[in-house]
Amino acid sequence: MSLGVGDTAPDFTLAGTGERTYSLSEFRGQPVVLVFYPGDDTPVCTKQLNTYNDDLAQFSERNAQVLGISAQDVSSHDAFAGRHGFEFPLLADTDKAVAGLYGTLGPIGFPRRCVFIIDSDGIVRYAHRAIAGLTFRPVPELIRELEKITS
Repeated sequence: MSLGVGDTAPDFTLAGTGERTYSLSEFRGQPVVLVFYPGDDTPVCTKQLNTYNDDLAQFSERNAQVLGISAQDVSSHDAFAGRHGFEFPLLADTDKAVAGLYGTLGPIGFPRRCVFIIDSDGIVRYAHRAIAGLTFRPVPELIRELEKITS
C-alpha cells in the first residue's frame, strides 16, 4: 500500500547540497514540500525545479521548506544546483530507499515525479504521483494546498 493523505510521513536522513545531511524530522513544526524528481539536468526536472525556485518566496511566506529528492549523488546535485542557483536543498537518495518508503518508484524501479506536502506535525496532507512525468504540479496548486494547512 502506498503512502497517502493522512498518513504519517516516514522520517529519513539523506546527504544533500550545502555539504550537510538533512532529516525530515528537523523540519517538524513547519510544512515541507517534498519533491521527488527523476533526474538532474533533465528537461522537465530542470523546468520544474527552476519554477519552484523562482517562486520560492511564495513557499517561504507560508513557512514551507522545499526539499528536492532524486537518486543522483551529491556531486551531481551540487553541479545541478550550482548551474541553476537553487535556493533549496537537493537530497541524494542513491539507493532509492526513501523513494520506496514514499511509493514513488515506477514498475521497473525508476523514480517518478511526485510531490508530497507534509504538515507541521509530520502528516501527509497532499500527495501527487505522476504517471508519465511529462508535467509537474504548478506552484499555484501547491500554494493552495499549503494554505489549507497554514491558515
